[in-house]
Amino acid sequence: MKPFNPAGVRSMTGQGHASDQSDLGTITVEVRTVNNRGFKCSSRISDSLSALDNKIETLARSLIHRGSVTLSISWRKPDNQDAPAVNREILKSYAQHLQQVRQELDDPSMTIELASLMTLPGVFVTHREDRRKDDELWAFVRGAIKAAIANLDRMRESEGQNMATTLRTDVQQIRQSLDQISILAPRAVETYRNRLETKIERILTERAIETQPVDLLREVQIYADRADISEEIMRLGSHLEMFQNVLDGTDNSDHREPTGRKLDFVIQEMFRETNTIGSKASDAEVSANVVEIKCAIERMRELVQNLE
Repeated sequence: MKPFNPAGVRSMTGQGHASDQSDLGTITVEVRTVNNRGFKCSSRISDSLSALDNKIETLARSLIHRGSVTLSISWRKPDNQDAPAVNREILKSYAQHLQQVRQELDDPSMTIELASLMTLPGVFVTHREDRRKDDELWAFVRGAIKAAIANLDRMRESEGQNMATTLRTDVQQIRQSLDQISILAPRAVETYRNRLETKIERILTERAIETQPVDLLREVQIYADRADISEEIMRLGSHLEMFQNVLDGTDNSDHREPTGRKLDFVIQEMFRETNTIGSKASDAEVSANVVEIKCAIERMRELVQNLE
């Protein structure tokens, strides 16, 4: 069983199966996972394994970091596993005590029946009462669970790689649209400045208000600066780089955090910057590219919800 690979991209949906045999019997494990924001485990196990329930969930939680998990485990014991055996020492002890009682009562008619002795507590024992193999049983069950989850991970990693390929395509599309916005941004700011200056001059003329040109230019520049989207472009580009690094497993963040959750957070930041670009840039071509970016981000958001 290979350890958890934090750099890997895994789907949250999958299934795995494993079985094993030993002198303890046959163990069969099936594990299924579906999407969930956190970790949730539902176990369906044989009654004879109920004492291991906490250990089973702890093990599953250490190997599966996100998703709703259904773990089914059945244990079939060997045919002679529960065959009763006679505890001869206890049986002899009962017989000796009854013999002493008969002698003390001096009653020869008193009989000691073997069938009656066999019904007394402790005479019959089963392997179920032998707890010496608890550690051996847990090792047997644990190995089967790990094997099933390893098979689950192979399926989830294969699907996760397909998702990662799609996400990289969307990242590339966003980069292309962002490059176009970077080219259009200076022109958009200049167009906005000219339009604003023309509008203010017209209003001042209509109302016969006189003002110094330097004052007019200063006010126009203040409002034009509010339409500058260079910082948002830079931050969105940085978020794209971070998204790519998380996807590739080359980021420097805490790798104990599930990849899907980190990607979801980065997408939220990307969408926030894109919204700001759209609201500040009053340019038709910039707006068209913003729409393309939002569409790509929405596709990515839906896909990331399926990643562990």
